[in-house]
Amino acid sequence: MSQIQILNLQSLSQGLPAITPAFGAAIAEAGAICLTDEAHQPGVTLKVEGEFSATFKLDWQPVTEQTRRCWNDEEYTTEQAAYGIAFLLILQLTNLTVIERSRKGTGFDYWLGNQNSSTTLPFERMARLEVSGIRKGNRSQINTRVKLKTEQTRTSDAQGLPAYIIVVEFSRPISIISAKQNPEGTVLQ
Repeated sequence: MSQIQILNLQSLSQGLPAITPAFGAAIAEAGAICLTDEAHQPGVTLKVEGEFSATFKLDWQPVTEQTRRCWNDEEYTTEQAAYGIAFLLILQLTNLTVIERSRKGTGFDYWLGNQNSSTTLPFERMARLEVSGIRKGNRSQINTRVKLKTEQTRTSDAQGLPAYIIVVEFSRPISIISAKQNPEGTVLQ
């Protein structure tokens, strides 16, 4: 039996090619708020479904009153927390990493590139990432959000690159990952 891997939100504070350590620490705090507000304790299981089937244990730093005051906007906090979990899932489940934030109007949030840049050009765009967070939702709401976000990426389909759509629901917690193929029909893994 394989051991369940741990996704430590605090590891985001190390940064990624397109995520500064400060931003990584901030979205880790947002994740801690969302999970704590849903009465979860560190070690709670995150189930991943869709393109991938996996189970992870989530770990995060304790939430303080100062942290709660900082992250008092539930909608914004949920969005930022979903980014953090999505970034960690992409790192664990694919050979990709976040290499650049996308601009508004493109239909997706981030560009993804190969984690092993020695095999490709550094920061070469290889896929798109669209992320959404739901604080508390049923299966129908989650599936509707996946469909909506998949449709949203059509704006950038001319890029010819696959897209990953990741929806994170915090009350369960669960993440649905959908992979939208490029015109040639291939999905990077």
